[in-house]
Amino acid sequence: MNDTHPYKVFLLGGYDLEMLTIKQLLEGREDCVYIDKHLKWDNAFLSAYKDELSHYTDAPIYGIELQEDIPAPEHYHAIDHHYQKEDLPCALEQVAAILGVTLNRYQLLVASNDKGYIPAMLSMAATQEEIEAIRRNDRLAQGVRPEDEKKAEASIAHHLSRHGSLTLVHSLTPCFSCIVDRLFPYQSLLVYNDQAWTFYGEEKTELVAQMREDILKKKLYFGGGANGFIGSVEGAYTKGEIHSFVEQISIKYEQV
Repeated sequence: MNDTHPYKVFLLGGYDLEMLTIKQLLEGREDCVYIDKHLKWDNAFLSAYKDELSHYTDAPIYGIELQEDIPAPEHYHAIDHHYQKEDLPCALEQVAAILGVTLNRYQLLVASNDKGYIPAMLSMAATQEEIEAIRRNDRLAQGVRPEDEKKAEASIAHHLSRHGSLTLVHSLTPCFSCIVDRLFPYQSLLVYNDQAWTFYGEEKTELVAQMREDILKKKLYFGGGANGFIGSVEGAYTKGEIHSFVEQISIKYEQV
């Protein structure tokens, strides 16, 4: 296949269940090429594909959930649904539309999970078995290990406190999803360690509005709709700043 052939090039971003499902969607197709650098969320940068950007000059290139740390060429198209794009269809749905593919039920559940977590899957009348399978597969895709699952259980058992409608957990694992899945349903949930924090549920939208400046500085990420999540990039804040933020949120909920 030469570079002048009318095909599409897809560059894969950080691994989660949605990204692996997109990869499966692209496998074996003759009308596109996908390139996979086995990235994680914290290193899913466009610069990882710098060579490919200069190689594929005559084909449309689609970067899937890649942070643009270098200038993108004119024939580059960003596929994402986080930050200011959170109202768009998820990346899996966007890729399916580009390919003209109809998603099956499992793929639609993956899409719903990525857009709106368990509540979105429940809106599809997902069974408990389907939900557990999707969440388990998502954690595995993100690199969650059995020891992370055990640390999540210990975090909940020994480092959980309640402050009004807020559930607060000091996590012993950097894989917060292990904790979040075990505590659903919740009204508001804040999980943190000394390197990062993530807030889930009610008032997420309010926090996004309050912390707009840090979002523009790429210190925070958010998504998942009105009751989704907002979290700090690992290492963006000092240990002291994180604990100060946690204390402020805890006091706020205690006063409600």
